[in-house]
Amino acid sequence: MDTNAMPTKGNLMAAKKTLSLSMQGFELMDKKRNILIKEIMALTEQANEIAEVAEASFKAAYEALQMAVVQLGSENVARISHEVKVEESVIVKIRSVMGVLLPVVTYMFENENTPPFDFANASSALDEAYIKFGKVKELTLKLAMIENMAYRLAANIKKTNKRANALKNITIPKYKEIIKNIQNTLEERERDEFTRLKVVKKLKERTNA
Repeated sequence: MDTNAMPTKGNLMAAKKTLSLSMQGFELMDKKRNILIKEIMALTEQANEIAEVAEASFKAAYEALQMAVVQLGSENVARISHEVKVEESVIVKIRSVMGVLLPVVTYMFENENTPPFDFANASSALDEAYIKFGKVKELTLKLAMIENMAYRLAANIKKTNKRANALKNITIPKYKEIIKNIQNTLEERERDEFTRLKVVKKLKERTNA
């Protein structure tokens, strides 16, 4: 509505309705923002915990791989590694948090503790490396999922914050001012009309006297 809208009762009702909707919109945006912030804080805590475990797991896995290379030679380890199948058990689903779509990664590692290569040509160090890298893979998927969620939440928080601030600092004050101006104008008109009617009544009384 234009700030210079005609001061009529119809425009006053329309302005009040818009103000009410704007205030409800702000409350919803504020609620959404708070929920998303709590969600991203929880994710950040999870990410920090997983990152610490992942770092230790990476170190342990590479140490086991280095031992396997020492025992079998790099060429044999490279050849045996081709027996490991490409992971196809990762499934990505979507969940919604206050309208924000977040990816949820589920995985079913089959026989993750049973290396797929021939035991006769491998070694205990290579078996250990395989198992530990399986753990690294699991942690990496979790961390990637959480980081993707956090990125989407942060982007939506920024957008929600912008909308909430626009409602709070621009739209709501604007319509409060419009309502105030229209009410003042209508009240002034009512006072003028009341005064005019009193004058007319007195003139009629004098005429009839």
